[in-house]
Amino acid sequence: MLNEDSDEFKNFCRMSPNDFDFLLSKVEPLITKQKTRLRVPIPAKVRLALTLRFLATGDSYRSLHHLFKISSAAITFIIQEVCTAINTVLKDQIKVRN
Repeated sequence: MLNEDSDEFKNFCRMSPNDFDFLLSKVEPLITKQKTRLRVPIPAKVRLALTLRFLATGDSYRSLHHLFKISSAAITFIIQEVCTAINTVLKDQIKVRN
């Protein structure tokens, strides 16, 4: 996806490839999973792209399942985990209304 036209990438994730790479470098240590004998983990890039797509469009988990080929159950955990990671690394730059 990062190799595609930057306008298409921007439309998909609602951010530039450079911003995506910056955010990925910040959250990657928090969202990367270990490879085990039983499974190959979903890469951090995919986890972040899935979450950004959800936040940008509000797509249903079913729609994201078809787009990313990841189970809806896994999507639930991924979105929660990545949002927590984004909040953790950008907490000083995020303003929340009370």
